[in-house]
Amino acid sequence: MNGEKQARPLYQVLVKTILEQIRTGELQPNQRLPSEGELCRIHSVGRNTVRRALQELNLRGVVKTVPGVGTFVVDARLDKTAHVLYGFSDEMQLHQRQVSSHVLDARLIAADPFLARRLQIQLGAEVVFLYRVRQVDGEPAAIERAYLPHNLCPGILQHDFTRQSLYHVLATEYGRRPDHAEQVIEATLATEEVARLLNLTPPAVVFVFHRETRLAGGQVIEYVDSELRADRFRFLAHLSLGERLEESAFRRLPVLFDAGAGD
Repeated sequence: MNGEKQARPLYQVLVKTILEQIRTGELQPNQRLPSEGELCRIHSVGRNTVRRALQELNLRGVVKTVPGVGTFVVDARLDKTAHVLYGFSDEMQLHQRQVSSHVLDARLIAADPFLARRLQIQLGAEVVFLYRVRQVDGEPAAIERAYLPHNLCPGILQHDFTRQSLYHVLATEYGRRPDHAEQVIEATLATEEVARLLNLTPPAVVFVFHRETRLAGGQVIEYVDSELRADRFRFLAHLSLGERLEESAFRRLPVLFDAGAGD
């Protein structure tokens, strides 16, 4: 901290140090910070400096102090529902976050055997391929590779999907409102390409999604592979006791996933 002491007040230097520890993962969500006395010793500063730094971090919502217990890192991950079908844009807007997209690829491709089966279309039929990095508050948060039967949404690539929601366009322009979906979620290490696109430092964990989205009548409107940053999201689900579920058709199909698909 010595190099910055002359440039800014000591408490601001300590604030910056703790923020960097949170950013790099040295301090994890819900982890208890060292006590005031320990922070004084570790950073060679006075108790007033520590208290002012903690007050600043509390005001920013980065940490939360529980009287008589300690100060804890706030879990800043966004809750993502696992039981309601939302488009990414709509769900992030519920969190009052600004959503934008960087389109990496958008074109028509021919359905291979895997896509023909997933989308329930003929082999070689036209498929809309939309490959985007989804940004939340200006930071990359997710990657999506969406595949749609072109005959259900002809000309859809004329829309600007850097700003527009795919589900909103389907519903309002084509009368194809996504109604329900079957989805598999797993955790894995990010590939080199995924880490680069999401600004992650390997090794880094991502959540991987494979989802078939259907219209109310059961017709598949979209198949999507996506990766979400595990340090930005956690999953919320409401569970109730029910009868034994039969194995779904979606799970019986082999998942042939290549994180570099569409590059």
